[in-house]
Amino acid sequence: MPFSARRTTIANLLLSGLFTTFVFGQTALAGTRCVNPAGSQGCYATIGAAVSAAAANDIINIAPGSYAENVVVNKPLSLVGSGPESTIINAKGLANGIYVDGLDNPGLSGVIVTGLTVMNANFEGILLTNVSYSMITENHVTDNDQSLNYAAGTCPGLPVFETNEGEDCGEGIHLVGVDHTTVANNTVDLNSGGILLSDETGQTHDNMILGNNVHENALDCGITLASHAPSPKASSPLPYGIFNNTIQGNIASGNGRVGAGAGIGIFAPGPGNMNFGNKVIGNLIMNNGIPGVSIHNHAAPPGAPPVNLNDNVIVGNFISGNGADDADASTAGPTGINVYGVAPIYGTVIAENTIVNEAFDVVMNNPGAMETHLNNLLGGKTGVANLGKGVVSATVNFWGCPGGAGATGCAVAQGPVTAAPALSAPAGSAPAPASGGTRKQ
Repeated sequence: MPFSARRTTIANLLLSGLFTTFVFGQTALAGTRCVNPAGSQGCYATIGAAVSAAAANDIINIAPGSYAENVVVNKPLSLVGSGPESTIINAKGLANGIYVDGLDNPGLSGVIVTGLTVMNANFEGILLTNVSYSMITENHVTDNDQSLNYAAGTCPGLPVFETNEGEDCGEGIHLVGVDHTTVANNTVDLNSGGILLSDETGQTHDNMILGNNVHENALDCGITLASHAPSPKASSPLPYGIFNNTIQGNIASGNGRVGAGAGIGIFAPGPGNMNFGNKVIGNLIMNNGIPGVSIHNHAAPPGAPPVNLNDNVIVGNFISGNGADDADASTAGPTGINVYGVAPIYGTVIAENTIVNEAFDVVMNNPGAMETHLNNLLGGKTGVANLGKGVVSATVNFWGCPGGAGATGCAVAQGPVTAAPALSAPAGSAPAPASGGTRKQ
């Protein structure tokens, strides 16, 4: 469906009040305001002026043009551009392109951002803090994180509540302390990293990251879920946690090839970090700098607050051509999925994935018991490697030929791995590589 048709559908829903009523539980019909660069025909000349004048739940229709703004949204409303090909927020020299600020406006919900290109911000293209029941859809977020000094690992001027973002400036789209929000059908490219969910200012949970094309973000992951130290003003002395988020149907390709970024990363790096119960389903994950899906914990000192990196689900993904992991989580070659943790990691589900063109299809390095089943391990080298002290069950996988692990022409198991019984034919119908279109600006 072309964007104009999609926008018509969205706009009609907004104008009818159905979208806000049924999705966000708001009952009042929305008013409409307009923006164009000339400020003509009763419209505002800037998006910020329209936001300031808007009442709660208003729709702001934005005409084609380039808008040099950092738009701060502090009330429930809808920003509806005319399409990312023609409606551009150029935030050159400004902090963000769009900041949906629930941190200073407690209880903020029901914000929609659609049909825009957001580019050239010093930090994030689109940043949301402490927001609920919102939607970021059909946007192009590109070439942000302009203040990043990658060599020094710093991002001068970044807000102090972003406690662990010096090396990436928060990436293209960033959700902090956000819940029940959908990020769907966006193109996110040429930022330091793509889409980031973190928890410095509150729990980040029950969000949907759906159908995005996240590619060529050179320094960091395509899609990252990372539990961080709390903000200096946080009510909790420990990380709030990231949980029950769904990452589904996205393309994550060519990310982290200059720095060190996975296609999709789930990280609880140290004591007290919590990143659990998230679902990575049906994504196309190709040609990223470190493993396609990387799950990491790096420190768990005795007596320190426990780490929770449990019960994450990796199911039905197509994974190909990614790099080796690095540092303490290093793998000996290109890897599809790497699960590394100093703290025991329990309940990880790795199933029904198709992995090709990797030296190591699945690597597990953890003291906990781990399982992986019903996968098509087609890299042709090592299907499953156990590099840790835990017990690994890799039964009922297809190892690339009918004979099972270690048979002539099949992938092998490395380390203590239970590989039999094996499948004699590929499992199910694996998702085929999709052709991810890239919007050019």
